Amino acid sequence: MNLDRLAAYVRGGRPAGAARAYPGCRDSAMPARSVAVELTGAMYFATRSPVWGGGRAFYDPYATGRVPARAHLVTAQQFADIAAQEMYREPGTDLDLAGALTRGRAVLGEGRYETLVCAGQIDDVPVLTFTAPWRMDDVPWVAPSAAYVRCLASGMLSAGAWDAEAVASYVASCPGAAGRWSEADIVGLLGEAA
Repeated sequence: MNLDRLAAYVRGGRPAGAARAYPGCRDSAMPARSVAVELTGAMYFATRSPVWGGGRAFYDPYATGRVPARAHLVTAQQFADIAAQEMYREPGTDLDLAGALTRGRAVLGEGRYETLVCAGQIDDVPVLTFTAPWRMDDVPWVAPSAAYVRCLASGMLSAGAWDAEAVASYVASCPGAAGRWSEADIVGLLGEAA
């Protein structure tokens, strides 16, 4: 969601609030285009991130609901390198996207971001993402850290399709954040990020 965070994956570097620097992609060109989108499904927070110190965001394409998101026009090579960095691997190995493109989903491994999902198309270009192989209700939910919520929510806000209250309301309602983060807390984090 957050272009500064994406820049760390693409060009290399450490996003604000993260405990890890990323090596970057083989192709360090930033996306030619980024657009706000809404995906069918749900976002939830689970597992524990050593980079952010709390729950990680995952996408369940089979859950009921809508997910505000941001689609970035990157190359297949960049997509593979970003996915590798999310799995704490060195970039440099291309992914087989055929399964996700033909069946809508492909499980490449058991890792937390090794399931590819094709969530639709924009202008005949597939909208690909990666998530966990499990469903939202199959794992315990874990509250995300303030740094992670700030990064995610500010990325949603900067997409330009939602205002601060809509972003805060959405994030505060997601499993893992619900009951831990209030709308007011998230609006406050957005104010700090500005």
